[in-house]
Amino acid sequence: MLDYFYTLPQNIKSDHLIIDNDEFNHLIHVMRKKVGDQIIVVNGQGTAYEAQISDVIKKTAICSISTIIQDHNESELDVVLGVGILKNPAKFDFLVEKVTELGVKGIIPLLTERTIPQKAKIDRWQKLALAAMKQCGRSFLPHIHQLSTFNDVLNFHKDFDSKFILHINPELPLERNFNEAIKYQKLKSVFVLIGPEGGFSEQEIERSKANGFTPVSLGIRRLRTETAAIAACSVLLTSTE
Repeated sequence: MLDYFYTLPQNIKSDHLIIDNDEFNHLIHVMRKKVGDQIIVVNGQGTAYEAQISDVIKKTAICSISTIIQDHNESELDVVLGVGILKNPAKFDFLVEKVTELGVKGIIPLLTERTIPQKAKIDRWQKLALAAMKQCGRSFLPHIHQLSTFNDVLNFHKDFDSKFILHINPELPLERNFNEAIKYQKLKSVFVLIGPEGGFSEQEIERSKANGFTPVSLGIRRLRTETAAIAACSVLLTSTE
């Protein structure tokens, strides 16, 4: 299996591409690649390139493109998560890595009523998403959005086929079980809100419903935020692959 690397879209021409900056260091000094080696390079926008390293000049690798693959290892379903920021930064790191591997297209860190304010490490999370994208063989780099308030997200995200909010409520009717809620829908885009430790408040649930979100449950057990995110992505994305 060929190793995956990343380059910016502007570094790609019709028959060749270049790898520079941090990715050059990873290519040459960490992975020990050399002229003649075959690799896969992704542009973070859904396209993968089978390429051969043809030259190394200073801190730039020039690669000849042999094959172009569109939507390489990507789901037809666009999933974006709005996730309450977590008290333990390592848990949000873990969440970013795992939902990237599962195929999400974007993550929005959220400030909610029950959020314990933390500094949003957007640059770090974007780097973690990049590493996870390459590790799992994806070609689309999930966008880590700026920290948003709950109200901002409700007002901003309108153009999705379906919008769900995870709710810790075992009394939700069966049709509000997440699996059942998506079972017969042919979805192209989904937005899912996932609360922090303690979940969403009842006021937030009601505001989300007024803005077109459907409350859904992942079952009778109380899940950690990172577990709920992984479970929700698994339900959504494995149903379309």
